[in-house]
Amino acid sequence: MTRAAVFGSGSWGTAFASVLADAGCSVVLHARRREVADAINETHVNAGYLPDLVLPDSVSATHDPASAADGADLVVLAIPSQSLRANLGEWGAHLPTGAPVVSLMKGIELGTGLRMSQVIQEAGGVEADRVVVLSGPNLSKEIAVRQPAAAVVACSAIRTAEQVAQACATAYFRPYTQTDVVGAELGGAVKNVIALAVGMAEGMGYGDNTKSTIITRGLAETARLGAALGADPATLMGLAGVGDLIATCMSPLSRNHSFGVNLGRGLSVEEVVAITLQTAEGVKSCGPIVELAATHGVDMPICAGVTAVVESRMDVRQLGDELMARPHKHERH
Repeated sequence: MTRAAVFGSGSWGTAFASVLADAGCSVVLHARRREVADAINETHVNAGYLPDLVLPDSVSATHDPASAADGADLVVLAIPSQSLRANLGEWGAHLPTGAPVVSLMKGIELGTGLRMSQVIQEAGGVEADRVVVLSGPNLSKEIAVRQPAAAVVACSAIRTAEQVAQACATAYFRPYTQTDVVGAELGGAVKNVIALAVGMAEGMGYGDNTKSTIITRGLAETARLGAALGADPATLMGLAGVGDLIATCMSPLSRNHSFGVNLGRGLSVEEVVAITLQTAEGVKSCGPIVELAATHGVDMPICAGVTAVVESRMDVRQLGDELMARPHKHERH
């Protein structure tokens, strides 16, 4: 039986632990707080995040990172992207040699512009052919109730991707393998920022024409950045691109969409953070994405506008006017 260690006991980490267990793995879920781990072991429920999900008996929890990683055949990282480097500094030495390390995170690191797979390699000392990215339209609450979904499992070594796909394939969760790590990560990171913009539009009372326009032009921005960084265009037309973009931009279950809705209704970033229990990755990744794009000479006006709103340099109601007033151009540019 495959032994999997999942670091991160939030919604997605918990839901994916359940997927792994349903696929036949023995799973240890790492929680930073002892009381969370104890409660999961006693009740098989992570009440703070997914109170309606009863975890399979093959899922246990611990607050000790060494114990979680000990003997793991597979390691999954499901923590906030901006805390990844610090966490790897604390317990990265416990990661088992040779085991695939799977990133469920969708962001770009502040200060470095690195994708999460690059941070894992740099801060965790993990070889590139062991780093796997799992991405797609995977809203945790729907996964938790076992609604059908699919995902991309990307790794530079296709055999490693296939190993991870085998470990998480169930009757309701269908993984597809590929080798385009860059495309899979960019699709996941940028869609969070576009979802903030869509949410803002909804919060201001705009309808489906407006939201569809933002989604489509947001995809164009993602594709431009992807091309500059060497991503396969087909990846961004698939589950890790269009699929994840649609789910995140349109669903009220999306943290980034909901965060944007509140901004559109007139709340400040600080006010939304105060009422938001979970991380909206796009809020912190929007700036690094725009900086990364600028480094490569890529124009990303929606992402730049969202960043200006998040950083309080622009009122949310100015964003639409700014975008609509841009010079006319060919759709492909």
